[in-house]
Amino acid sequence: MRAAAPAIVLATLNAKYFHASLGLRYLLANLGELRDQAQIREFTIQQKPADIAERLLAGDPRIVGLGVYVWNVRETAAVVGIIKAVAPQVRVVLGGPEVSFPSDWPAVCALADHVVTGQADHAFADLCRAILADDGPAKLVVGGELDPRTLALPYDLYDAQDLAHRLTYVEASRGCPFKCEFCLSALDTTARPVDLDAFFAHMQGLLDRGARQFKFIDRTFNLAAATAVRILRFFLDRLQPDLHLHFELVPDRLPPEVASLLAEFPPATVQLEIGVQTFDPAVQARISRKQDEAKTLANLQWLRQHTQAHLHVDLIAGLPGEDLAGFGRGFDRLVALGPQEIQLGILKRLRGAPILRHGQAFGLRFNSEPPYELLASNDLSFADLQRVGRVARLWDLVGNSGRFPNARQLLLGQAAFARLLAFADWVAEQVGQTHAIAQERLFSVVFGGLTQALGVAVAQARDALERDYARVPGKGALRLVAVGRVQDGEPPTASHRARQVRAVATEV
Repeated sequence: MRAAAPAIVLATLNAKYFHASLGLRYLLANLGELRDQAQIREFTIQQKPADIAERLLAGDPRIVGLGVYVWNVRETAAVVGIIKAVAPQVRVVLGGPEVSFPSDWPAVCALADHVVTGQADHAFADLCRAILADDGPAKLVVGGELDPRTLALPYDLYDAQDLAHRLTYVEASRGCPFKCEFCLSALDTTARPVDLDAFFAHMQGLLDRGARQFKFIDRTFNLAAATAVRILRFFLDRLQPDLHLHFELVPDRLPPEVASLLAEFPPATVQLEIGVQTFDPAVQARISRKQDEAKTLANLQWLRQHTQAHLHVDLIAGLPGEDLAGFGRGFDRLVALGPQEIQLGILKRLRGAPILRHGQAFGLRFNSEPPYELLASNDLSFADLQRVGRVARLWDLVGNSGRFPNARQLLLGQAAFARLLAFADWVAEQVGQTHAIAQERLFSVVFGGLTQALGVAVAQARDALERDYARVPGKGALRLVAVGRVQDGEPPTASHRARQVRAVATEV
């Protein structure tokens, strides 16, 4: 028998297919008696808005709820516009961080029938009841903060396809006690734990059904040592060869009992995301960020030396009061510690985040289009931030990808950020782009940058790249082709190399 068409469709547009929306699953799990009348439908931002709208309207639902985030707000607006044009009787409900601040609503909110702000797990269910009963609810519904122990857990809503092909997002706590002004969590009052016994029962159910890729979205996984210990011990007792766990750590807090358990995990099992963001104490104080520098450095060093965890460390360019040289010094300090990944980001104006209070004093000018990145400030010009963006993209391709371990060392040298700037400048001038470079061509681009912009000997650069290329499965001999104005294998002149080094050293 064919299932009845749903009265409520819950949907969002993910950045990529392998993402799965935990938020939608929480909403469905907490619909109570309406759960059987609702379905989840997930899309990606690469799909056509008209195709998405067509699928959402199939079965003539009465309510379409959409999760709106910085990465999908533009595409979601297109979908909502189509729905309201062709099916105005369908009530469109928006929720998510991008629409949670009525004084700063994006244009898509004007198209919607209702907007739920804050945590919507209970508020959305109440709104659906009112809509289905024709009670005429208001457009603005305030969700606020919730105690996660009052919620039905949603993990049974990951189906077999999700578990086989997508990340399994989970949370052991909600909220954050810290007030870093660039982050939406600055508005939270505290971190609230879930019921751990119920949580572990669901985690066991996921493991039994084949889940192996767990991404914890807790802002502060190691905030409560006792909780972190219980979670780590739970997974240590259930190790599988293909198990992978992702946690976000507070950088200056690593209790011994947590550290010792992290050291027990085998390689390729644990990834730790660690937001350093800046090493400048004055900048930290300005943005209400509490971070002990000595402990941060010691913890990163300990994790690198005594665990087999993959360290993913974040830095933000554009924080008020930090210039290009200061950002570069932070990058160089991280390089010296040797994390596997250093993620370079540019400050974003997230809706509701308190960072805007520094806008006038520091001349912060943000792009009006998502993801709302900083365009210029008193400390960083537009040209500076364009260069940082190019460095970040190339660093992801070469430094963070794991494909260039030997060339990476030549690229960084003794003045890592200065050399990366010179490399990115060369690529921008000679290649014309710093993204979407095919892998085969990327080897030639790296070779050209090393030899022409950074003065690395041709034989040394070729040897490093040949060893890196040999690690690529199924590849034959490396073939390097000419890139840019200087022919392949022809080193830069001494005067050209000296000008590059002097210019970079002056800037950074």
